[in-house]
Amino acid sequence: MHLPLFIARRYLFAKKSHNVINIISAISAIGMAVGTAALILILSIYNGFDALVHDSLNSVEPDLLIVPERGKVFVPDSTAFDRMAGHPDIATICNILEEKVFLTYDGHQGIVRAKGVDRVYEEEAPIREHLQEGTFELHRYDKPWAAVGSGLAWQMGIRPRFVAFMELYYPARDRNLSVANPAASLNSVRLRPACLFSINSAIDQELVILPIEVMHELLGATGEVSALEIRLVDGTRITKVQSDLQDILGPGFRVLDRLGQNPTLYKMMRYEKAAVFLILLFIIIVIAFNIFGSLSMLIIEKEEDIRTLRALGAQEKTIRRTFVLEGWLISLLGLAAGVVVGLGLALAQQHLGLVKMPGNFLTGAYPVIVKAGDILWTAAGVSLVGYLIARLPVRKLPRLLSEVC
Repeated sequence: MHLPLFIARRYLFAKKSHNVINIISAISAIGMAVGTAALILILSIYNGFDALVHDSLNSVEPDLLIVPERGKVFVPDSTAFDRMAGHPDIATICNILEEKVFLTYDGHQGIVRAKGVDRVYEEEAPIREHLQEGTFELHRYDKPWAAVGSGLAWQMGIRPRFVAFMELYYPARDRNLSVANPAASLNSVRLRPACLFSINSAIDQELVILPIEVMHELLGATGEVSALEIRLVDGTRITKVQSDLQDILGPGFRVLDRLGQNPTLYKMMRYEKAAVFLILLFIIIVIAFNIFGSLSMLIIEKEEDIRTLRALGAQEKTIRRTFVLEGWLISLLGLAAGVVVGLGLALAQQHLGLVKMPGNFLTGAYPVIVKAGDILWTAAGVSLVGYLIARLPVRKLPRLLSEVC
């Protein structure tokens, strides 16, 4: 192995008789470097946007969510819930009652997702970090108030400073539908908007947060909840607590972590990142075919060297390995340069925010998070591509060697 590597290094840095080989080799290495740097930089930017999504969802999604295995609501009054409340790793437990309801406001109307929350949620909710207008207070002057998503507020003209009431409607459980007077078949509540919040476009366009007692009145429910939101003590292993609570509550309930609460979203984000990686790797494969050209020309130029090596007793495998290593070294040289450049640019953007985001966004600069796993996958992918491409021109060596012999 030492002899082929020694000869390959000499071929890589030695001046060729045909200058075009040097040019193509340099273009190959530069192309691999640019592709590698782009791959690291784009994956790091994707990590940044991914973290933004996670952070925004943390404001509305708890560490763990308890929902019934069957049905939409339940009453948390069994001894199992008392045992759960005593778990040392649980910081807060919030009662949630959520349902789709009909909303009217100053002539506007639409279907919204109403989320009733208790006093614990009101005191501890991190949604305060995402307020755009007003104050997150669901109880003010002994009256119920609501927090409204900014997208929904824009569509319906809702503003905390206005005096108009929001009216919510839901079919009454204890009354039949009246064709003559449909409104008599509906429960309704009135409350004013206290604040506007912005999490992401999907949530902002449909979510209204209000006191859970108002939701009980609207739905005609007594003591029922649709879920329990659990926030854990900082530094707690979520998977361990999830397993503990599932054992306590039994098969009648599901204890969901954030992945379980939004499986489609998180899977889509993983698939998107994998797709980005494969697309950029395909571009690197196209760039790597320059190595095929330069190595093919080098094999032709070094025909006399091949004759000499064969005369000295070098085996066919040794000569093959020499030229494969030569092509692979070109790709590895580009890989090393690309990792340095890509990592440098990514770290500069991560800590200095050199490239700013256009428009009014959640962050002023493009978010970047460098992960060691991305660098390892990039290095492995580019190395494999370079090695496989370097093997292609060597297939013609048996014919050349037979002519030499």
